[in-house]
This record gives sequence, structure tokens and C-alpha cells, in this order.
Amino acid sequence: MSIEAEDRPQNITRGVMMIVMAALTISVQDVIFKLFSSNLTLWQIFALRGVLAVPLLLTVSWMRGAHKGILRAAFGKWPLVRAFCITTTFLAFYAAIPFLSLSTVGAANYSAPIFVTLLSAYVIKEAVGPLGWMGVLLGFVGVVVLLQPGTDAFSPWALLPIIGAAFYALTHITTRTRCQGVPLAALSLAQNTVMMLAGVAVSLLLVAIKPQGEMLAAYPYIFGEWSTVTPKDWLVLLLLAAFAVAVGMMLAGAYQAAPPSTVATFEYSYLVFVAVWDILFFGIAPTVASITGMILVVVAGLLVLRR
Repeated sequence: MSIEAEDRPQNITRGVMMIVMAALTISVQDVIFKLFSSNLTLWQIFALRGVLAVPLLLTVSWMRGAHKGILRAAFGKWPLVRAFCITTTFLAFYAAIPFLSLSTVGAANYSAPIFVTLLSAYVIKEAVGPLGWMGVLLGFVGVVVLLQPGTDAFSPWALLPIIGAAFYALTHITTRTRCQGVPLAALSLAQNTVMMLAGVAVSLLLVAIKPQGEMLAAYPYIFGEWSTVTPKDWLVLLLLAAFAVAVGMMLAGAYQAAPPSTVATFEYSYLVFVAVWDILFFGIAPTVASITGMILVVVAGLLVLRR
């Protein structure tokens, strides 16, 4: 059952803290994905990470005494709908990572707050307010400045995370309205299980159709066959599995605790983190446009905080 707006929790501090920590964790995870994308295919990473993440999550739940009823809660209708939406988001996001800077991919993906705010205001009747609208619109301007659509700096690959952004918004609206009473561990279990199954399903599809020629040569990360997994690869996959469990719980917890329009704006903090990682790990210095965009999204977050 859905929960009426006045009955939903309004713990803004908890929601903001959890989403900023989630953004930091996701940014570190994305660095690993980008560095690791030359070793294994996207689908192999999703499948094998899930093989590790699901038992890890069940073990942690058992140790905390929170394992009773977790399977029934995780595989209910709305947790699975939420898991499908966020799986689509991450697949679109990570498919674009090898071809764009982390800042560009993140900026495209963070058009999501526009969708979240529209859904919050007109579908679930959450109050947004003038400063909320101003903050989200200012953040969107920052995203446009970062992407530079219509110029030579724009890449068609940037469309993938924008598609993912729409599903990301649906994920969090579903969390807020339909999964309010579902334990965080159950939501994370549903999410990681669906991601694992998506990796397996697409891998089997690629085996069946056997992509050849220029497409395979140009994009082995997406269309290539599974590679041999070394002990070092398993260690990286285990780290990604731990991140996946933590991120799944923090994202769900943030959107359970506070209104989506508020939480979504603070997800822009991800852009600050990845700008730093672009410099440190990939030698990509921020341009005037990217710095301007970062300033705009930070100001947007401050406007929503003041509200």
C-alpha cells in the first residue's frame, strides 16, 4: 500500500547524510569500474559481483539478526519494480563510463532530480516550495553547462545516463511511496539479485547472437565475451560487491527518510567527488564550463538546504 504524504517520515538530516555518503561511495565505485573496464565485460562484472554481493548481504543480515522474512520482503512486487528501475539506471550509467569522463557521465545522470521533483510535486504530492524549484532548476542549468549539448564537446554516449536518470527518478519515487516499510537489507537484496540476473541474461544473449566485426572491436566492454577471472579480479569484484550492498542500503534509506525532491538535490555532491577523481586518477583537469557547472549545482544544494 502507498503511504500518504503527511504520514511519511521527514528526517531531513538523516536523508541528506545518507545520500552524501552514498554519492561518495558510488563515486569510488565508478573509479574502479572505469579502471576495471578493460579487463572484464560490463555484464560479467554485474553477474560476478552479484554472485558475491548476495551471499555477503545475507550473511551480514544473519549476523545482525535481521534475516527473518528478508526473502519474502525482498521479492515482493514493489521491491522488484524498484530493483528493475535502478538496475536499468546502473546499466545505462556504466555502459557509458569507458567512453566519457566521470564528470560528464555524472552530469548527464544527475538530470534525475528534474524527474524526481516533477513526480514528487504532481504524482505523490510532496511539497517542493519556491526555493526547492529554484534549487533543482539551477542544478539542471549546471548539468547543461557541464554537458554542452550542441557543441563538439557533446557525445551521443551522454544520452545513456540521461535515460538512466529517468529510471533513477522512478526508483526513488517507488522507494518513497511503495517501499516505505521494507527493510533496507531486503531492498538491497532485491536490487543486487536483479542486477546479477541482468548480467547473466545479457551475457547469455550475447553468446547466442555472437556480435562480430566493427561493433565488437570498438566496444568489447559491452559486446565482448567473458574473460578469465584472475585472483586480482576476484578481489576487485569482492570490493565492488561490498560497495553494492552498502550503496543499495544507503540509497533506499535516504529516500525513505526524507522527501525525494530534497534528497535528489544533494545527490549532486557526486559531481564534486568525481571531478576530484578525474584529476587524480585520469589526469582530466576541469574546464571553465565544468567548474561553472559544479558551482551551480553546489549553490542549488544550498538553496534546498535553506528551504
